[in-house]
Amino acid sequence: MNKPMQRIPEFIIYCGPMFSGKTSRLISTIDRFQYQNKNVVVFKPVMDERYSRTEVVTHSGKKINAQLVKNGRDIVEYLLSIQEDIDVIAVDEAFMIEDIADTLIDCFRHGKTIVISSLQLSATGNVFEDVRDMMPWATKIEVCSAVCPVSGLDAYYTHKKFSSLDEIEVGGSDLYEPRAWFYHDFMNQSGE
Repeated sequence: MNKPMQRIPEFIIYCGPMFSGKTSRLISTIDRFQYQNKNVVVFKPVMDERYSRTEVVTHSGKKINAQLVKNGRDIVEYLLSIQEDIDVIAVDEAFMIEDIADTLIDCFRHGKTIVISSLQLSATGNVFEDVRDMMPWATKIEVCSAVCPVSGLDAYYTHKKFSSLDEIEVGGSDLYEPRAWFYHDFMNQSGE
C-alpha cells in the first residue's frame, strides 16, 4: 500500500538590507505554497505600519493579509486559537518581533514549514540575535542584495540617513537606503 507523499518541512530565510526584495520573495513563496493547497498563515510585526496595518506589502505594492504580533507568544496564541491545521508559517520583518526564534524553531520541529523575511543586521552593524539564532535551523538562506544608490554596486547593508538612538525604527526610503560595503561606515573600517 502506497502512503501519500508528505512534504518535508522547510525553514526558509530571505535576508538582506532594505529594498532588496525580501518581502517580494516571501510573498512569491507563499503564493507557491497556496497553489500547492497548503494552509498558510502570515504574520507581521505590530510596529510595522508603513504601507498597511493589516497586510504585508512590498515596496512595489504587492500585498497579502497578515496577523499582527508583538512577540513569539502572540504567534503561539493565534495558532492555538484557530480551528485549522497550518502547514506554513510566514513572517515578514522577523527582526521586529520579540522572542521569534524560539517560537519558529519549535514550530519547525513540530513539522511546520517556516518562511521569513528579515534584516539580519541593523543599520549600525549589530546582529539581530533572533535572526542569528534561526539561521542554523534553516534549510535555505537567501541573502538578497539591493542596489547602492551611491555606487550602483550590489548593496548588502542598510544605511540610516539620520542619526537616532533607536536600533529599530520603522521607516522606508525617507529613513533608510541600501549601501555597498565601500559606502557604509559601520561595514567598511578600512578608512575609504
